[in-house]
Amino acid sequence: MLSGMQDANPLNLTHIDHVVIRARDIELMVAFYRDVLGCRLERGPGELGLAQLRAGLSLIDLVDVETELGRAAGDPPDGRAPNMDHVCFQVEPWDVAAITAHLDKHGVEYGPVESRYGAAGQGPSIYLRDPEGNTLELKGRT
Repeated sequence: MLSGMQDANPLNLTHIDHVVIRARDIELMVAFYRDVLGCRLERGPGELGLAQLRAGLSLIDLVDVETELGRAAGDPPDGRAPNMDHVCFQVEPWDVAAITAHLDKHGVEYGPVESRYGAAGQGPSIYLRDPEGNTLELKGRT
């Protein structure tokens, strides 16, 4: 049973360092995270089939499922069984008209803007999917 009382913990998590997403089409995925979400490619993909993109203070690692590194995690993901439930990215400033116009320009389908709770509290957010079916949330502050 969960309770509000917890023992002191020596770990103090401050932010997401990186998230790893396995990809069937690494070039398409790099292009999406770079061109649509504005991440900067820092390393790769190279021989390992690992591309690392900068998202603020965090990294998004894309791993080609056809490489040794990618095969180590099992079968490739598909639209019915993506790698994760979702990952949420804080967006500042939050300009819903500019964000949706940008997504429209890139042909990205997205859900309605709704108020949801996140690390910075309640605020607007939009769900969308990357080219391989992983769900992403773009989150603004109130």
